[in-house]
Formats: sequence, structure tokens, C-alpha cells
Amino acid sequence: MESSKAAESVVEKTAKQITFPLLQFTSSRWARAALESPYELLNDHAHLEKKAAANALELLCRWPDKEPPDHWVRAMSSMAAEEADHLKLVSGLLLEKGWKISRNHKNLYAGQLHRRVRRGGRKELADRLYVAALIELRSCERFQTLAREAAESHPWISRLYASLMDSEVGHYHAFLRLAREVDPEPVWSQWLQAEAEIMAGLPFFPGILSGEPGSTDTT
Repeated sequence: MESSKAAESVVEKTAKQITFPLLQFTSSRWARAALESPYELLNDHAHLEKKAAANALELLCRWPDKEPPDHWVRAMSSMAAEEADHLKLVSGLLLEKGWKISRNHKNLYAGQLHRRVRRGGRKELADRLYVAALIELRSCERFQTLAREAAESHPWISRLYASLMDSEVGHYHAFLRLAREVDPEPVWSQWLQAEAEIMAGLPFFPGILSGEPGSTDTT
């Protein structure tokens, strides 16, 4: 009981600092369904952290001009390091439970977002940054929902997701700021609309970026 109360207090404290401009929000039903399969949930999460670290490292040298500015290098290297730390944390929990990380992983959500990226020059880089911002934003919203729903049933999961929210929202703000710096064209609202459309059409599975239960479930 003490641990669940502690997890709830962390979630409530963090939530006061975060606003989500999403157009479609996650239901408690999604979180309860995901928590029925903690191995699949954490396995998916570990893969997402690995991909996030790799994406930040790849973006490090994508600055459109000859040499990236110092703040770009610092931002990408810091986010890559933090995502790698998150991977270490989540994979460590998997191993503690006697679970293994799967060899393969698909991210339908990110794949559909990337198909909407404009090609060529600064617009392409800006859109990649907008996609990264959306992934961080949606992940943070999911972490908050999971932390609240898991407080009684899975307090260790609640503590995990409560502890990651500050970092996730920081990454979201960093990617959004850099996207607007690369290309100031005001397309963020269009990306939020696209994200909502994509999320509404995704199937449910016990993973961080899945659709709501009742949409073409894969379980």
C-alpha cells in the first residue's frame, strides 16, 4: 500500500507540470489491457528505447548546413545517452523478471508517421523532428496513464513510468523546438491531426504506441 501511494504521488506531482496538445487521448481501458501482459509491454518499450537512441545518434549529423551548431550536437548526444539509459533500465527489469528481449519488433505507429514526411532538404529534416516529437509526446501521455492505472496492481511498473515522464516531455520539447528552428513553416497542427488519425486506426496490442482496445486487436 505504501509503494502504491508513493507511485501515485509521483504521478500527480509530475502531471501538474505537463500538458499534452494531443487531439486523441488514451483511455484507462487501454492501460488496463496493456497491463494484463507486462512482459509484452516492457519488451515493446525496450525496443522503442533502442530505436529512440539510434534515431538521435543518426540525426546528430543531419544538420542541413556544413557544420551542426553546438546546441544541436549537445541536444542529440544528450537525448541518445538518456534513451540508452532508459533501455538499460527497462532491459534490466526484463532480466530481473527472467524475461528475454525479442529479436524482432515492429512500430506501426512510427512507420505510418514516417510515410507522411515530406522529402528533400530542410522540410524532410523538420518533419523527421516533428515525428520524433510526436513519438515522445504520445509516449509521455501513455507513461502517465500507465503509471496511474498500475499504482495498485503493478506498483513497480507505476514507479517505472512515473520516473520517465520528465525525461520524455523534455525530449518532446527539444525535438519540437529544433523542428521549428530547421524549418519555421507552421505545420505542427497538421502533424497533430495526422497523429490522431493514425492512432485512431491502429490495432491494440500490449505496447506503448498501440491503438485502443476494440480497434482491430492483434491479441
